[in-house]
Amino acid sequence: MSQRVAAVVVTYNRLEKLKTVLEKLHAQTTPPEWIVLIDNASSDATEEYLRTLDDPLLDVTRMSENTGGAGGFAAGMKRAYELGADLFWLMDDDCYPEPDALEHLVSGHAAAMEAMPGGVPFACSLVYFGHHELAEMNIAAPDWKWARLWVQGQRAFLVQTCSFVSALYTRETVERIGLPLQEYFIWFDDAAYARMAGQGIGPGVCILDSKVIHDTPDNVAGDFTQVSDGNIWKFSYGARNEASYHLHHESLLSYLRFFARVEILMHRGRVPWRLRRRITGRLLAAITFNPTAERVVPAAIGR
Repeated sequence: MSQRVAAVVVTYNRLEKLKTVLEKLHAQTTPPEWIVLIDNASSDATEEYLRTLDDPLLDVTRMSENTGGAGGFAAGMKRAYELGADLFWLMDDDCYPEPDALEHLVSGHAAAMEAMPGGVPFACSLVYFGHHELAEMNIAAPDWKWARLWVQGQRAFLVQTCSFVSALYTRETVERIGLPLQEYFIWFDDAAYARMAGQGIGPGVCILDSKVIHDTPDNVAGDFTQVSDGNIWKFSYGARNEASYHLHHESLLSYLRFFARVEILMHRGRVPWRLRRRITGRLLAAITFNPTAERVVPAAIGR
């Protein structure tokens, strides 16, 4: 590939899965030039294991504290940018790409770029749960003109958002909008970044022949009907982050619609009142929560 790709992987306390990810990355038909690994202050044996590796592709940064997926990807993309990457291939530590996933992702993105004069700010893979079922939490949101490339014979469709489970971003996009909003910590950081990337440019693209498997316990797309004592910490981030994005990056009406939708879903799911009150509080906290993206410094290019 003429464009240099950095695979950016964020890990936290999932050493056995991380080993599989690294194995899959090395098995790519067109491997990345760098594997930028962010160890989010893992407390298992991850740090010790990484010290044993003699891997010329691997560039490891260990964070002093767990900064969540958002902070990890921001740090990883910044490091990849400094190394001189042209394309940033983002994935969690439980994303297992098929051997030709990167090859199809890069070539599919290039073909989409030729067909879309305004540019294509990002591309993503088709994410599976197992080998024959789509991962519901990672289904990219289609654009209203989703079939524009499909009718031209490309194995791709246009999308507005995607997850950080095999997403490819261009250097130009990173220079234009900065890094992911690290203050989000977890949840909606990936969707927000995709929406920011498309502003003023146009949609991204999902490459259907680029396939990865997301190794999750179950195949459920979480929504606010499912708030419980065990997961409310995560839903709290989701409520605040998505509400903040709607309010500060879209409009007051968009925020109010999201607010109402969350309340309706919690009612339908019969979420206990004490948990509903906590989520409502996070929706209100979004009014004053408006982080800005850290910008990259072009002079820091490590080419």
